[in-house]
Amino acid sequence: MKNRILKFVIFIIFSLCLNAQTTTDSAGLKVPDDRIRSSDEGFAAVEFRRGVQAYYKGAFNEAIMQFEKALSYLPNDNLILDWLGKSYYKAGMEGSALSYWNSALDNGYGGLLLQNKVEIVRERRVTGDSSYKNMRLSEAGSFSGQKEDQLIFSGPISVLPNNDGTFWVVSYTSNELLLLNQNGFIINRVSGPLNGFDRPIDVIRLKDKNLLVSESAGDRLALLDSKGKFIKYIGEKGRSLGQIVGPQYLAQDSLERIYVTDYGNRRVNVFDKDGTPLFFFGNKKSDFDGLKAPTGIAIINESVFVADEVYGCIFEFDRAGNFIRELVEKNTFSKPESIKIWGEDLVVCDKNKILSVDSQTGSVFEYVRTGNAPSRVTVASPDVNGNLLATDIVSNEVYVMSKIQELVGGLFVQIEHVDSSKFPNVTVELKVENRHRQPVVGLQENNFYITENNRPVSHLKYIGSAANNKDADITIIIDNSNDSLLYAEQIEIAVKEIVAKMSPTSVLRVISAGAIPVLEYVGNPDGCRNFSVAALKNKPSDYSAVDLSLRLACNELINGAKKRSIVMISNGEVDFTAFEKYNLSELTCYMSNNSIGFNFIQTVQSAVSDEFNYLLENTTGDSYYVFRPEGLAEIVENIVDAPQGVYQLSYVSTLPTNFGENYLPLETEVYLLNRSGRDESGYFAPLQ
Repeated sequence: MKNRILKFVIFIIFSLCLNAQTTTDSAGLKVPDDRIRSSDEGFAAVEFRRGVQAYYKGAFNEAIMQFEKALSYLPNDNLILDWLGKSYYKAGMEGSALSYWNSALDNGYGGLLLQNKVEIVRERRVTGDSSYKNMRLSEAGSFSGQKEDQLIFSGPISVLPNNDGTFWVVSYTSNELLLLNQNGFIINRVSGPLNGFDRPIDVIRLKDKNLLVSESAGDRLALLDSKGKFIKYIGEKGRSLGQIVGPQYLAQDSLERIYVTDYGNRRVNVFDKDGTPLFFFGNKKSDFDGLKAPTGIAIINESVFVADEVYGCIFEFDRAGNFIRELVEKNTFSKPESIKIWGEDLVVCDKNKILSVDSQTGSVFEYVRTGNAPSRVTVASPDVNGNLLATDIVSNEVYVMSKIQELVGGLFVQIEHVDSSKFPNVTVELKVENRHRQPVVGLQENNFYITENNRPVSHLKYIGSAANNKDADITIIIDNSNDSLLYAEQIEIAVKEIVAKMSPTSVLRVISAGAIPVLEYVGNPDGCRNFSVAALKNKPSDYSAVDLSLRLACNELINGAKKRSIVMISNGEVDFTAFEKYNLSELTCYMSNNSIGFNFIQTVQSAVSDEFNYLLENTTGDSYYVFRPEGLAEIVENIVDAPQGVYQLSYVSTLPTNFGENYLPLETEVYLLNRSGRDESGYFAPLQ
């Protein structure tokens, strides 16, 4: 009897072990339940594991090779097809990625999640951003000043978004300046100097990062540091030069001069960056009837745009205050308030409407109406995530307005990296974007939900966001062609200016782009403070392989700091061999899919070639002339300030690893107001 019981127990244990072994192989590849995996499945599992490891190391070409080998053993395995698509996507070959993902979809794999990914990537390749420039907005969420019996703020009248996703709100009734995060939680309250603000209306960020607040009842401007600490007052009550009566909205030009609409004196006052009065304009002249009730103000290039409440229109002046034209006809608006800039357009608030005005033609497009309920929208300002933040002083709310296409499509979430070296402690790196590659900044721990094998993970912890990093790795590509090296002095000036602005903890790389690109330098920026073109090891050539140089630069930056960019220095000319190996589409995808920016410094003042223009239009960055009056230090500042939707979180895994051979599935969901996104991936624990 005892022997029978013992045999029965052994049989049950053996059956359970066999079932656990044969349901899923060591790589997570599906095999039938009624047999042990074949040798091909075993070889595929080994190559698949190597491919996953290479992918998380940033070696995407190696990962492609490993997954291709795995696919040769199991030609129609959906998990391998999915990972091949991921690898090709990160390598910049989106056409190949779509091909493998579509094959997996045809096999019934991936469902709506993979289908949505394919649609987003395909849409990016076809339409870009221009197709939805003038698209109506819809409310993505709102933050009320009243929560149950608690008053959060009262009379929001202006908003100032920050690069990290937070935003300042001016509370007119409670005389406060409040700092809120993306979820509407208050981070800081500022009440100004000891005597407090006196009916604040607008707030702007100056070029030196300080804040400037207009106080309509105090007849002055309050200068604060970036944290909200009071520094000094600018202006005082009166009608003379430098005096104000009822200041409204603020702006600053490229010369750092401060403009404020003076409602009581019916004019615009101008101060220098230190607050010294310079002049005022807007009075009646032979060609202009004079301002009646100036409200909003904005500056684009050499033009100053001023809204007038009585006329119901926008006037255009030059920066010296000379009248140019009526941008829009009188009585176009009922009660115009602020003017903020979105690209090259003006965003105007008019009672319960938010409108876009083309700064060149004056054409008007209605973004959104807040409805028939009592409402008065005063300021609508674009934030770092491509939304409009709008204050409604009557309904006591701050609205988040998004393009309808973004609300329908949701967020594009990607699991970028999984570090399981300290298993069961796992660190996950996520990238969150909208449908048009714009990073979503400012998320916090409560915006993320992570599961393993569809079970919530334990001890989830938010580590941080790359948007808060102050270091940036930069790779400088020097055009080493004979034509470009005629401007060796300009090249040396550009390199030295960039090096001088870089943080000592950043990493600088220098690549010379000749017939074959050469990595000339890697290390601390101080090592190139005395940079000389004559010291380059690469010999000058008749042409430069720009495509190979860009590819090499990207390879070097893949595992660099999260804020990273290529800076190309050239005379702007290219020949037919410049993009012979890699086409422009693949290069821009490689940069964009790995969050690598592209900036271009031109050594001569002439038109930039179409090829470089294409790179600039499809990546983050800008073009600069080497002898621009402002210098080149702004390049480094822009790279550091560029938004980054990359986040790190950690948790403790509870999945069995089978001594590191099991493929461990991982899922993540991201929520922001009424938008969400999801991604699925997996990893391996260390072998034991």
